[in-house]
Amino acid sequence: MEITQTRHGDVVVLALNGRLDAHTAPQAEAPLLAPIEQGAKQLLVDFSRVDYISSAGLRVLLVAARTISENDGKIVLCGLKPAIKSVFDIAGFSSIFPIFASQQEAFNHFMK
Repeated sequence: MEITQTRHGDVVVLALNGRLDAHTAPQAEAPLLAPIEQGAKQLLVDFSRVDYISSAGLRVLLVAARTISENDGKIVLCGLKPAIKSVFDIAGFSSIFPIFASQQEAFNHFMK
């Protein structure tokens, strides 16, 4: 799992690449939480290069969502492939996270 972090104004973008599973979730947790712990209030996680997510990966996202919401922030997701989106739907995570097709749509959501 590779995670690239960029910033667009007040939005921190984390682009994930690879599989988010039991093996990679522990190493993904710190990069996901670091911007939140540094005060970020708007986090965009780009899944366009993620091919697989397990329950361990979902747990990492849930921890990040709880942490950022405690600080009055929000996480938005984009670029979920159909198989990944299906996992989110089945697990009920589609109701927890705003999900958009592209980064631009996600940025527009933050601008509202």
